[in-house]
Amino acid sequence: MKNLNTKSKNVANESIKMVGLTEKKKYTEKELAEFKLVIMGKLEQAKSDHLLLKETLCYKSTNDTSDTSPVFKVMEDGSEVETREETAFLASRQEKLIRDLQNALVRIEHKTYGICRVTGKLIPRQRLLSVPHATLCIDAKLEQKYN
Repeated sequence: MKNLNTKSKNVANESIKMVGLTEKKKYTEKELAEFKLVIMGKLEQAKSDHLLLKETLCYKSTNDTSDTSPVFKVMEDGSEVETREETAFLASRQEKLIRDLQNALVRIEHKTYGICRVTGKLIPRQRLLSVPHATLCIDAKLEQKYN
């Protein structure tokens, strides 16, 4: 009987050790609060950049001479159209970034932030600090890229 008790204690000790070795499944409240601050800062910057791009598209804050220049300058008009298209593209990307950052805040509220949507593993902290709206771990992102 002593041998059986000793064996069960060893098994219990092994399972306790294994619990310490298991991977973390989600971030703590404190870590989520840190990520939220990072996201809020990036969101403010993205909104500011988006507003600037929109103003540029609407000619609200230009320092050019578009209202005083001659109408017949064909080459400059083509360049201006290309610049406006690039600005519109950048504004569109900023809108997507804003949406993704807002979605990240929702994931923080639901306590699902930082969990890879493909593998279910925790996305490394460094990746989330660099790309706070990431929903894929590096392995899943690389797999997506090559498929």
